[in-house]
Amino acid sequence: MADTLDLFQDEIGYRFGGAGLLELALTHASHGDGRARSQSNERLEFLGDRVLGLLAAERLYEAFGEMDEGGLAHRLNAIVNKDACARAAERCNLGAALRLSPAEERLGGREKPSILADACEAVIGALYLDGGLEAARDFFERYWGEDLDGLLRRPKDPKSRLQEWAAQRGLGTPAYETVGRKGPDHRPVFTVSVSLPGAGEATGEGASKQDAQRAAAAALLEKEHVDER
Repeated sequence: MADTLDLFQDEIGYRFGGAGLLELALTHASHGDGRARSQSNERLEFLGDRVLGLLAAERLYEAFGEMDEGGLAHRLNAIVNKDACARAAERCNLGAALRLSPAEERLGGREKPSILADACEAVIGALYLDGGLEAARDFFERYWGEDLDGLLRRPKDPKSRLQEWAAQRGLGTPAYETVGRKGPDHRPVFTVSVSLPGAGEATGEGASKQDAQRAAAAALLEKEHVDER
C-alpha cells in the first residue's frame, strides 16, 4: 500500500504529512467486508463535497462577473456532479490507489464511476485537512481543468449563448413558442418564435422543435449582433 500511496502522491504533486489521512480517503466502505464503516472514506467524502462546492463557486464567481445566481448555479452543478468527479478521478489514476474488498475488486470497483467520484471528493477533503484550502484548490485546478475550460469558453449552442447573454444583462429568460408546422408527417418543419424583453423577437425553422428553437436563438443573437461584440 505504501508504494501505491507514493505513486498517487507523485501523480497529484502533493505529499501528505502522514499516510493515514490519504489512506483513509482511498478506503471504500467495502474494505474489511464493511465491518468498520467509520474507517472508510465516507466522512471525508462529506467534507470534500463541501470544499469542492466552495472551490467551484469561487471559480465561477470570478469568471462570470455579470451572471445571475441562476446561471451560476447551473454551471456549478456541471462542475461538482458525480460525472465530473469521476472524470477527475480518472485523470489522476485514482482507481489504482483505491482500497477495496476482494468482492468489490472482482466486480470492477476500481472503474466504477460512483466509487471513483466519492473517493475523489474524499481526497479533496483529505487535502483540505492536511494542507488547507490551497492544497485542495491546486488539485481542483489540475484535475477539473478540462471541465472548467469547457464552461469558461463560449458555449456553441445558440440557446445557451442567448441565455447567458440575457442573464449577463438582466433581461430575464428567453421564451420559446411553437408558432407553426408544415410539411408531411414524416418530414415536418417547425417554426418557433423566441422573445426576450429588451431584445425583441426572432423566428427559426427546423426539422424538430429543438432545432427550430436553436435556429430562433441564433437569429436573435445575429439580430442583436452578439457574436460581433
